[in-house]
Amino acid sequence: MSKNRLPRPSSGQPTAALIRWGLVLIFVIVTVTAGVVTFLQVRQLVAASELLPTFTLGEDEKPAPENVIYEPGQTLPTWSGTERITILLLGIDEREIEEGPWRTDTMMLLTLDPVTMLPGILSIPRDLWVSIPGNGEDRINTAHFWGDVYDYPGGGPALAVETVEYNLGVPVDYYVRVNFKGFVKLVDEIGGIDINVKETIDDPEYPDYNNGYDPLYIEAGQHHFDGELALKYARTRHSSAGDFGRADRQQEVMLAIFNKVSDPANFSRLVTRAPELFKTLENSVQTNLTLEQIIALANLARTVDRSKIRFGIIDQTCTQFATTPEGWQILIPLREPMRKVRDYVFGLTGTDDRSASVAEESATISVLNGTTTEGLAGATAQHLQAHGLPVALYANADRQDYLNSLVILNRDKSATAAEIIQLLGLPQSALVHGDNPTAEYDIVIILGADYSQGAMLPSN
Repeated sequence: MSKNRLPRPSSGQPTAALIRWGLVLIFVIVTVTAGVVTFLQVRQLVAASELLPTFTLGEDEKPAPENVIYEPGQTLPTWSGTERITILLLGIDEREIEEGPWRTDTMMLLTLDPVTMLPGILSIPRDLWVSIPGNGEDRINTAHFWGDVYDYPGGGPALAVETVEYNLGVPVDYYVRVNFKGFVKLVDEIGGIDINVKETIDDPEYPDYNNGYDPLYIEAGQHHFDGELALKYARTRHSSAGDFGRADRQQEVMLAIFNKVSDPANFSRLVTRAPELFKTLENSVQTNLTLEQIIALANLARTVDRSKIRFGIIDQTCTQFATTPEGWQILIPLREPMRKVRDYVFGLTGTDDRSASVAEESATISVLNGTTTEGLAGATAQHLQAHGLPVALYANADRQDYLNSLVILNRDKSATAAEIIQLLGLPQSALVHGDNPTAEYDIVIILGADYSQGAMLPSN
């Protein structure tokens, strides 16, 4: 069945600021993840281009976002937030012969802790079989597609973000959606990139732009790629590592772009090409980052140590190959190994100790739906199971008009109860002690209206 033949709902055009600052955005995304372009280089870009004004906040200007501040006389804003910043990068294969909506061909999480300055990049395979909120189970690359099909609030990017949050247990603050044709033009504008190909690639079935084939052959060794070849290298799935090798190559391409952009001589040349580059990215980049946030993130990145970047791929060590009844090739997530990869990339600490305490308690858990939201108990049970909490039962509660959620502790399983509170984003007041010591389950979760109306799922 071909889902991508459905008509694409109308969506708003990128704002003028996003169109104008597309090039800066690409610089910043690479800077945040690779962390080598310095504050002085960003300031040089601002000073060198007549298109880019200074960023001093005037009396009549709107206040900056809450995570951005300006100091007196300062030309660049500063990132003031202390919470980890995570950006979902979405690569979209928009072909002229198709009307869309489109699936995501590439999904990567780019993250930076502004306190420890620890950056990370996590690649997500497009065939990962996950729960898509409100749409059942499907490949993760369809979340963007269904978000556009059903006119989800915020469209495809918003549902893709929610899907990643739900299945990986990390909050995603922002998204950047990039059109592949814009990527090709951008790589060409920066003069191509240098890549050391680890193994020969022979892909006779690499797709062209007309539902045909454009055979790809690249010998192992050092190469200089133009935009089209860089895209092919990043997208081909034909190698000994399959889709997982593809994720590794995409990370290589990202760093190669960074290396080229951060070269001082090339950087200066790009400034003079700013108008053409802005035009190139006009219809190729969409994001929910504001201009102030983009520049503040670049400012923040000046102290990032490139050697500390943590790379991770959800690969064969944390997935299992499977085939659906329809014959689709998918990857079933192995939750515990996947959690360890996530924790490494995000620099999470203390999770092993907490997991050990939860495991020692071996609590029995039931999840009951106290609302009229159909399927809420099942989806929540799956979310808890994805984070290592075994759920023995999920069903409807005795009634469906609970306003507030409850975590009823029938026996002393405090570590497990604390984990549930955190994973479900419930207030501490939701935890109550039961009055039935002979109850069948150690912990009973009753989901109320406060949860069904959009309680946030924390990161770990």
